[in-house]
Amino acid sequence: MGVSVGAEGGSDAPMSDINTTPLVDVMLVMLIIFLITVPVAVKKIPMEVPRVAHQPTVTKAQNVMLSIRGGASGGCEVYWGNQLIDDAAQLQNLAVAKFKNESDKLRPADRQNPDKFPEVHIRADVNTPYKCIGGTVAVMGRSGFFRVGFISEPKGRTTS
Repeated sequence: MGVSVGAEGGSDAPMSDINTTPLVDVMLVMLIIFLITVPVAVKKIPMEVPRVAHQPTVTKAQNVMLSIRGGASGGCEVYWGNQLIDDAAQLQNLAVAKFKNESDKLRPADRQNPDKFPEVHIRADVNTPYKCIGGTVAVMGRSGFFRVGFISEPKGRTTS
């Protein structure tokens, strides 16, 4: 890269033009690199993810309301209504009895409609470990409840 100190016309001022050829070369190389690497980096697994929408909870008398929070020393506290459940076996026994009782009340024609069966509504503290929620959902699923809903607060609202 050189600097011209004078021109043939007699002007003694240095030339202030920038040699843009190396800049253009670097930009073209970077453009080619990005055109090659971006499609590889953006590969996705095609799937349909759920859209978040606020739907009011419809509470029926036969639904089960569970509250879950992390307990002391890493344990889990599960409440059936307001009653603390001691362990997973007690939760399963209560759930099996509730599901059997509610499904026996259904007419034979209603037993084909999944909307007629009782649901489980779970409220969990935001800091509850996943093992507590996942374990509860698994126990309720084994007990016959195939509809599980999670109760949450809309964005911007807080409970006291």
